[in-house]
Amino acid sequence: MYINKPIEEMEIMSMSIILALLAAVFASFTAILAKIGIEKVDSNLATAVRTIVVVIMAYLMVVITGETESILTISVKSYIFLILSGLTTGLSWICFFKAIQIGDVSKVVPIDKSSVVLTILLSFIILREPATALVVSGGVIISIGTFVLIGKDRKKTSKKKVFNTKSYIFLAVLSAIFAAATNILAKIGIEDVDSNVATFIRTVVIIIFAWGIVFFQGTFKDLKKISKKSYLFLFLSGAATGLSWLCYFGALAIGKVSVVNPIDKFSVVLTMILSFIILKEKPTMNTIAGAILITIGTALLIF
Repeated sequence: MYINKPIEEMEIMSMSIILALLAAVFASFTAILAKIGIEKVDSNLATAVRTIVVVIMAYLMVVITGETESILTISVKSYIFLILSGLTTGLSWICFFKAIQIGDVSKVVPIDKSSVVLTILLSFIILREPATALVVSGGVIISIGTFVLIGKDRKKTSKKKVFNTKSYIFLAVLSAIFAAATNILAKIGIEDVDSNVATFIRTVVIIIFAWGIVFFQGTFKDLKKISKKSYLFLFLSGAATGLSWLCYFGALAIGKVSVVNPIDKFSVVLTMILSFIILKEKPTMNTIAGAILITIGTALLIF
């Protein structure tokens, strides 16, 4: 009995790592597909459109796993934290998609993913997860890699460009802060709750939040103006987000936040590679060096 327990714990940890890596793969496609689909579309409206696909996928997974009845049996505490997690996710999304609309994906994503540092710190302080040498080392290296990625643009730019640069960096930082809060709130809310059900509840909150903003702004009138190409890529981006979330919250339910979250954020490296290949963004020494550091930090967390 005692001999099998460590083996069982290792198997659970391995499964959480695999799910986190899958979440990273799907998340990397999310940003690229959204960048293509968001062209000439209001960022908040694009977020609302994407969320339709995510909520449908989340509900289908609840139906497939036979957990529909459990939605009514969740504790008040879990509901509160899952709703709060959904709200912070919505705020993070709004900041993130506005940032990638006016900035480079290869620069915005690394800043947004710096939420891993805050998440690790909060997991130690709030969730009382053990601060092992590998987790701390991996977190520090990932942090250094993120700052290297951000770097400094030495090229001369116009006043308008400088304003846009500061704007999207500020939005990406806000996105990271809200994302860190999301992870901790979700971990607390997901206790004794099926991960698919938790994802569905959070997504319902996000879709209400996103469409509320769209109707408040009056941008829902622009739905007819969105091209078929944009709709296609926004739907594909939503599907990638849904798959990423299902994997991520599945990993979060059985694994440690301080390990699962940083591995999921490895998507930053995959996103950068895809942005160079698909979006034709130019790689710099900073982005290459930062990507290598983040890869090393993620490897430490896995092993």
